[in-house]
Amino acid sequence: MASVSIPACTSTLLLDIEGTTTPITFVKDILFPYIREHLEDYLSSHWEEDECKQDVHLLKKQIEEDMKQNRACPVHAVDQTVHTDEEKAIREVVENVLWQMAADRKSTALKQLQGHMWRSAYSSGRIKGEVYQDVIPSVKTWREQGLRVYIYSSGSVEAQKLLFGYSVEGDVLDLFDGHFDTGVGAKVDCKSYERIAERIGCQPEEITFLTDVTRVVPWAEMDHLAGRFWTAGCMFDTPGRNNRRR
Repeated sequence: MASVSIPACTSTLLLDIEGTTTPITFVKDILFPYIREHLEDYLSSHWEEDECKQDVHLLKKQIEEDMKQNRACPVHAVDQTVHTDEEKAIREVVENVLWQMAADRKSTALKQLQGHMWRSAYSSGRIKGEVYQDVIPSVKTWREQGLRVYIYSSGSVEAQKLLFGYSVEGDVLDLFDGHFDTGVGAKVDCKSYERIAERIGCQPEEITFLTDVTRVVPWAEMDHLAGRFWTAGCMFDTPGRNNRRR
């Protein structure tokens, strides 16, 4: 662990995942390709199951919202009730999901479906969550110092728990006090951090967020929270963390 002091007012650490606890290559070269390669087969196999229906319904609502906001959208809204042309409906879902992934969108609908697909891959042993070698020792040290440690990532809470529950280090979920995703808001939104602080019962200025992406930090709006954002390269020693997402 790097010998950098955590701000004295800190009682809680928020950790980003991609590029912070986990190599970006794991997400880009393993997790995302898995979705692209298995998406159509997954939908065909689970189309009539309640969970899949809920995923498709959420995607449909996202498409409707995109159209309402005049955002680009590659397909017409998917109608889950039309079973006479199931293959067409599945293809429309596939096209929309792949389009969202290509655009690097962080929609809850997309992340939920991805999380359900990854659950199957993790539980079967086809995927194991990669974690930088210095993360677990660092988190253990922080907890020994009395700090609380949470995860805050654009990936769904379920996907986060899968990564750490089926990691190369084994099940390390007990090291974290909780998880947050875009359900509390986007990382670029100042209000997101205020909501997290309210939920965990502390003042916003007591939270330090570790991330590799400086552009997610709403600096202009965060004067009252100055000093609470640190880049992962300052807190960890693993080489490559300076290769930040922009």
